Order: sequence, then structure tokens, then C-alpha cells
Amino acid sequence: MKKFDKDRLILGLAGPVLALVVALALTTVVLLASGRNPFEPYRIMFDSASYVDVQVLIINQAGTYYLAALAVAVGFRMNLFNIGVDGQYRLAAMMAALVGASVSLPGPLHIALIVIVAMLVGAFWAGIAGFLKTTRGVSEVVSTIMLNSIATALVAWLILPKNFGEQPAGSNNLTTGEIAETGWFPGLPMGDGGEIYGFTFVAAGCGLLYWFVLNRTRFGFDLRATGASESAAQASGVDAKKMILTSMLISGAVAGLAGLPTLLGDTHTYSLDFPTGIGFTGITIALLGRNNPLGIAFSALLIAFLDKSSASLDQFGYEKEIATIMQGLIVISVVVSYELVRRYGVRRQQQKVGEELAAGHALTTEKEAAL
Repeated sequence: MKKFDKDRLILGLAGPVLALVVALALTTVVLLASGRNPFEPYRIMFDSASYVDVQVLIINQAGTYYLAALAVAVGFRMNLFNIGVDGQYRLAAMMAALVGASVSLPGPLHIALIVIVAMLVGAFWAGIAGFLKTTRGVSEVVSTIMLNSIATALVAWLILPKNFGEQPAGSNNLTTGEIAETGWFPGLPMGDGGEIYGFTFVAAGCGLLYWFVLNRTRFGFDLRATGASESAAQASGVDAKKMILTSMLISGAVAGLAGLPTLLGDTHTYSLDFPTGIGFTGITIALLGRNNPLGIAFSALLIAFLDKSSASLDQFGYEKEIATIMQGLIVISVVVSYELVRRYGVRRQQQKVGEELAAGHALTTEKEAAL
């Protein structure tokens, strides 16, 4: 049993490690092909990450990525591909900002209201895709892609000054108005390096809750069983359609939280320059972390490191898009490396079964000879 666990651990680590090695090798080849020093950008990025302010930026960004990746991972464990996390997160952040800026409540209640609104909006938007899948058989991939576009248009309409938005004097930007200080989530001061968003620690708590629910509750077992085989889950008494809808609602609720580290810890308003593309980055991180909360945490830190440490590359004559290339190569490498590791794992398992059968046959032969 111990040997089996050891093999499973090795195979689990082999995929992401192989993906990172391949991505680094391919990035080095790209740099060589462009006539650049293939190692200097890495040194610059690590030097940049040695400063406290950059480290704070990395941690804050990782918190946002972590929540987005958890939202994707919930769907993955149900064999659902929720591509709509980006739309769910942006619509939820905007609605939470609108509500937060329009009310005045004591601190804890103000923050709680903003969090609840964000989760409800995210769950509602993802629930549309879940409803269409369970009642009409519409693929969640198609519906969530469409809902992303609708969310973008809806946000653009809502933020117009004639509707619910505001345009600061002398600016072309549009905002939802600033949330009162009672709605700000307190962070952890890091001296001159800035402040770690308080909601980053909430994100870590969400990871622990994700692990507990998935691995230590009946609901988590039903979710994993339905994701592995919908027909087998139905045969064992699990309502597969209910699980699909519930999973999409939970995924959307977690996606709604992804914008809160920035909203409650930094901008305190939703505007046209609010971060976008977080949901798609979450897909990369969930894949690289293999839907494991600890693996997702390391993956979120890695992608955040690439994002923030690459900002200084252009000062030394290197394009900061090198990090974007590396992220894209990581995605490709993840798909290829995981398939290779899976095939090796199957062959290894078949080999072990063959050895055990051979050993059992030899033992039976010895007993028959003794008799």
C-alpha cells in the first residue's frame, strides 16, 4: 500500500514538473532564435522578485488567481469546463461595487454584504449555464463562452453615467463610485513594500474549505463520483443533474469572490481598467495544479511571479511579453506532459498487475508441487 501511494505521489508531481521543464526549455529556444541571451531574462526576473514591494504584488495577485482557479477546479472535478469564470467574476465585482458604494453600514456588515452580493451574482450567472445543461443539454463550454460576451456587454451598459456609473471630472474613465471605508477589507502592512490584501487570507481559507468538502464530506464524494461517471453515480442513487447544477452554482459563487481582493483591498471601486482575463488565467492554474488546492497555490504563485517580475524586463532591453510566451508554453506543456504521465501510469499499473499475477501463479504451482 505504501508503495502504491509513493508511485501515485511521484506520478502526481511528474506532470507539472515536466511541464515547467519543457516550458523553460522552449522559452530558451525562442530567446536563442531571436538572438537574445537565453538566461539573462530569468536572472532579471529573480532579481526583481527579491524586492519586498514586488513580493507583495506577487502574493496579492496570487490570491486573486487562486480564487479564480478554485472556481475552475470545482467544475473540473465534476467534469464540467466552466470557461465563464471571467464573466462571472467581472459581473460579480461590478454589482458588489455598486451595492457597496450605495449603502452605509457598520464595517463587518458592509463587508459581509459586498461578499454576499458578489457570491450571489457569480452563482446566478454560472447557474444559467448549469440550468441550460441540465434542462436542455446545452454544453457548458458553449453557454459559458456566450455568457462571457453577454457579461462584458452588460457591464459596459451598467457602468454608463446615464445608468449606474459615474465619470470623474477631467477623466475618461467610468466607475461605480467609491465604497465607503467601512467596506474596505483590512490588510497586512509590509512597511515600505505596501500591504498584503486581507482577502488573500480568505482565499487561502477557501482552499482549505475546498479540500475538506471535496475529500471529507458526502457531497464531495458524490461530486467526484458524478464527475468520474454520471451513469454510475445515478445507479448508486445520486441525482446527477442536481449535482451538475449545484457544482455550477458553487463554481460561480467562488468566481464571484475572485474580484474582491482587488476591490476591497485596493481600488474600492469598479472601473473600466479593472483587471480582466483573470478567469482564463485560472484555467491555466487549475490545470497546472491538477485541481489540488496545494498544487493550485504553487501554480498561482508561479503565474503571479511571471506577471509581476517581468515588468522590469523592458528596462534591460527585453520584452516583458517573454513571460506571456512562457505562460502559453506552460499550457501546451501541461496538456502534453499530463498525457505522457497518464500513459506511463497505465503501463506501470499494468506491469504491476502482471507481476502480481505471475507471483500468484508461481505460488500456486509450488503448493501443487508440494501436495
